[in-house]
Amino acid sequence: MKVATFNINNINRRLPNLLRWLHQAKPDAVALQELKSADADFPVDAIGKAGYGAVWRGQKTWNGVAILARKAEPVLIRTALPGDPDDHESRYIEAAVNGIVVTSLYLPNGNPQPGPKFDYKLDWFRRLRRHAAKFIKQDIPVVLAGDYNVAPTPLDIYPTRSWDKDALIQPTSRAAFGQLVAQGWCDAIRELHPEKPMFTFWDYKRNRWPRDAGLRLDHLLLSPALAPRLIKAGVDRKLRGEEGASDHAPAWIVLR
Repeated sequence: MKVATFNINNINRRLPNLLRWLHQAKPDAVALQELKSADADFPVDAIGKAGYGAVWRGQKTWNGVAILARKAEPVLIRTALPGDPDDHESRYIEAAVNGIVVTSLYLPNGNPQPGPKFDYKLDWFRRLRRHAAKFIKQDIPVVLAGDYNVAPTPLDIYPTRSWDKDALIQPTSRAAFGQLVAQGWCDAIRELHPEKPMFTFWDYKRNRWPRDAGLRLDHLLLSPALAPRLIKAGVDRKLRGEEGASDHAPAWIVLR
């Protein structure tokens, strides 16, 4: 079973790129982020013609998450992260696909920091940890997939000082990610590629794609019930170089 996460950065604008990738890579489950589409504008017909069922939670202009399943319909579990009924941003969705639980999460960016946006990021992380702990306790096979907006270690960002004040690499952001993993989650990409950068994001600015000035922001965390099934992991980097591409590339795993 192949599971991928992909920040599509506007699903309707990047739809041709997405459909080509689905045809070529044939992932069995896909977590999408940054749909930037209202619910009614989600391209469900085009995705259906490509052979995928879908569940989604859109939001006009910003955010938006979805889960796709190849030759199947994802079984929707929830469309919001528990813990804050006043949080109306479309950043979390959860569904069952082929016997496992798959999430698509779009963690807040947190910039500028310090400030309320960074506080929201850390609070969102706390809520995610509380929810994720329930999966561990119940021994459920889960892939916590999504754009975490954290480069967890110095290996996960190109050599530079230009991001030093950015929320993506702050010690508190990295600590929040580390606390989540410490519950027992397996960082699948890093597990199989312990010494390679494995970037998933290259900003459009400052020629960063041609310079390979990237960051690893998109992660697939596997619960202890699922981690033993991990056999392959990678990043489809070439998509970032396509015309009209997202600034992210899909990260993926294969489970036995």
